[in-house]
Amino acid sequence: MPVNEANPADSWWSEAVVYQIYPRSFADSNADGIGDLQGIIERLDHLSQLGVDVLWLSPVYPSPHDDNGYDISDYQDIDPLFGTLDEFDRLLAAVHERGMKLVMDLVVNHTSDEHPWFTASRDGGLLGSNRDWYIWRPARDGMEPGTPGAEPNNWGSFFSGPAWTYDEASGEYYLHLFSRKQPDLNWENPAVRQAVHAMMRWWLDRGVDGFRMDVINLISKTPGLPDGAVHEGSRHGDGSPHYICGPRIHEFLAEMHREVFEDHPRQLMTVGEMPGVTVEEATLFTDPARREVDMVFQFEHVGLDQGPGGKFDVRPLKLTDLKASLGRWQTGLGETGWNSLYWNNHDQPRIVSRFGDDTPAHRDRSAKLLATVLHLHRGTPYVYQGEELAMANAPFASIDDFRDIESLNHHREQTALGADEEQTLAGLRHRSRDNARTPMQWDTTQHAGFTTGTPWIQVNPDHTSVNAKAQLADPDSVFHYYRRLIALRHTEPALTHGDFHMLHPDHEQLYAFTRHDAASGTELLVLANFSGADLTVDLPDGWEHSETLIANVPASTPLTAPHTLQPWEARVHRRNT
Repeated sequence: MPVNEANPADSWWSEAVVYQIYPRSFADSNADGIGDLQGIIERLDHLSQLGVDVLWLSPVYPSPHDDNGYDISDYQDIDPLFGTLDEFDRLLAAVHERGMKLVMDLVVNHTSDEHPWFTASRDGGLLGSNRDWYIWRPARDGMEPGTPGAEPNNWGSFFSGPAWTYDEASGEYYLHLFSRKQPDLNWENPAVRQAVHAMMRWWLDRGVDGFRMDVINLISKTPGLPDGAVHEGSRHGDGSPHYICGPRIHEFLAEMHREVFEDHPRQLMTVGEMPGVTVEEATLFTDPARREVDMVFQFEHVGLDQGPGGKFDVRPLKLTDLKASLGRWQTGLGETGWNSLYWNNHDQPRIVSRFGDDTPAHRDRSAKLLATVLHLHRGTPYVYQGEELAMANAPFASIDDFRDIESLNHHREQTALGADEEQTLAGLRHRSRDNARTPMQWDTTQHAGFTTGTPWIQVNPDHTSVNAKAQLADPDSVFHYYRRLIALRHTEPALTHGDFHMLHPDHEQLYAFTRHDAASGTELLVLANFSGADLTVDLPDGWEHSETLIANVPASTPLTAPHTLQPWEARVHRRNT
């Protein structure tokens, strides 16, 4: 059945759980300190035992690795750091043999500046045949090209500094919303879109099962590229109103669906990463009748703990804000759309350190609570590598321990502004993307079983107590709790088809909701104590002594009214209606 023709809840991915692998940090088979495809092949049984259905592979294409592979220089090959196309084919076959599917990362808002498309665009000069494959503009009227403030507009880059770099050879600037080595493609050019579609079909013909589309809602820009408002404390204009869900975004995605997915014999999976997307826009993107994408990654809930200073301005999370946000998305996409459910990915710090409690006393239980809450919502859950072990943020001692371009650029910019060093580092320790990128913790050996060489980024020293080998041997571990949760996705129809109703929305410690599936006559109650203290709660009528479906504490205590939840306790109950 072609993608997006079915009701979302009837598609194979509605009951699936996706596992994201960041290849650089997953498993190294050749002792060079960098993870690779063969390392993934050797660890696939870990994923089989966990029970996940889909493997999402972060970029493994050839790349200069300015942004760790999200700057692609060849869309139709494998970077030698990770292996070969033959090894990729073996990985794909091994995934399929285990009954799983594989989704590739699609990064087409931008390429590397070393991609042949860009070198042809740059080196061909103003009249080059490929010039308009990227977004080139002259300096502002009356200003000297290459001087500060002469950029075509005032937009800032996501990775600090202006969003424009001057090319002396042609006397023009090119746009890059991210690194200067990640020039934005010009999606207004039909030749660009056709080339992207052909590349996507090439991977599908190879057997991949879909795409996760990186910042896909940024590909359409407002004509004229007007200046953005300059917010207090910022050196650059906010261009986001002119490139987030731009004027032709729905047209471009509908065309992609028509050209790539429409007549495909397999039902594929597409998820669009969409920073700044609203519930209303996401409802359109994921409406099956519109044939755009199956689901979106939204960022609202992972921005709730940042202050006015941005990502590295850390603020305590208010649980009422989290419930309001996730509840709005559950309701907004509850009829025709579909949610992606995630806490972690390669761009986010570790959730047990962020919204949970990573101290020894509460680490396992709070990790299980967070998993329970997420997986019991309506949508497709995503597990990021190490999340199933309760991997935590790393103890980075100094700026020398960081590797991520966003973190390094932020530190450089703040240092130039005279910001306090410790305050800057504190923000990085909490929010740096490097927290997600420390090596997977397989065992207690020197480098956690990730490599026998020198890892490209330091291993978290807590791997001696938090690792896959120990958790596989412990039936009460976080790993086995995730395994049981994932099994529920495959067997409990209320999780796929049930509606969602938030309870106690104004409570600052209790996260509670119900899922009800009229077809099966099943209702689920989820109770979660987001605190380190006992919490007594009132129950909805009729839930006393109901069946315990799963809990992160011994389930010997029946549910009574009122009921006292232990610190970081989560429990799910089921009844027939």
